[in-house]
Amino acid sequence: MWQWLHPYAKPEATFHLVQKLLPWFLIPGLILSAVALIWGLAIAPPDYQQGESYRIIFVHVPAAMWSMGFYVAMAIAGLLALVWQIRTAELALLAIAPVGAVLTFISLFTGALWGQPMWGTWWVWDARLTAQLILLFLYMGVMALYIAFEDERAGAKAASILALVGVINIPIIHYSVYWWNTLHQQSTVTRAITRLEAPSIAPDMLYPLLVSIVAMMLVSAVLVMKRLNNEILRREIHRPWALTYLGIPVVQRNEE
Repeated sequence: MWQWLHPYAKPEATFHLVQKLLPWFLIPGLILSAVALIWGLAIAPPDYQQGESYRIIFVHVPAAMWSMGFYVAMAIAGLLALVWQIRTAELALLAIAPVGAVLTFISLFTGALWGQPMWGTWWVWDARLTAQLILLFLYMGVMALYIAFEDERAGAKAASILALVGVINIPIIHYSVYWWNTLHQQSTVTRAITRLEAPSIAPDMLYPLLVSIVAMMLVSAVLVMKRLNNEILRREIHRPWALTYLGIPVVQRNEE
């Protein structure tokens, strides 16, 4: 079942696969980002209650969604690293963590900017806000554990375990608005998709929001892939294929 995964245990194979995929993520990501920016900030109408301030939704919601999505991806990479001892999965975990941490910070920062005029305060210990803050600490913990050990493989193992343990926070973030009485409203977009209900957001606001969600996923994935390939090159710099890719003469390097 998992035989298709085995070739990508080799860093060289993963590197070349990522190089092939990069343009397919980068170009649509840049185009959709421009479309989302123009559509969301200039074309979409103001909200009848929140006015122009609601436009932060086109950054806040995608960042919040993908902060959780990339954590799940990081946990899967950690599982592959622990169970199948795939080294490239360890490098993927290291590549995902900073990008996910930035997305989490963006979601918290934009949420504070949005919450101040809406709730009258920058921060409350709301269930979802608190769980999202814990998510940021989990990302930071994974990165800290990775570099805390002199043995990189031991650091990767510890980081993978923390990533797997921390994944329990993801359903808490998502379902917090259903389990507790919070300031956040229930997720209108997700509810519409999963339950086939009509979203409680006007289509001329919903469509640019969906474009923003896809655009942020693509751009964030590009950052992860670039980080992954840079990390592979750093670890494999002594290999002939890496030297050839970087344009370093193999014979000259060996003589040195």
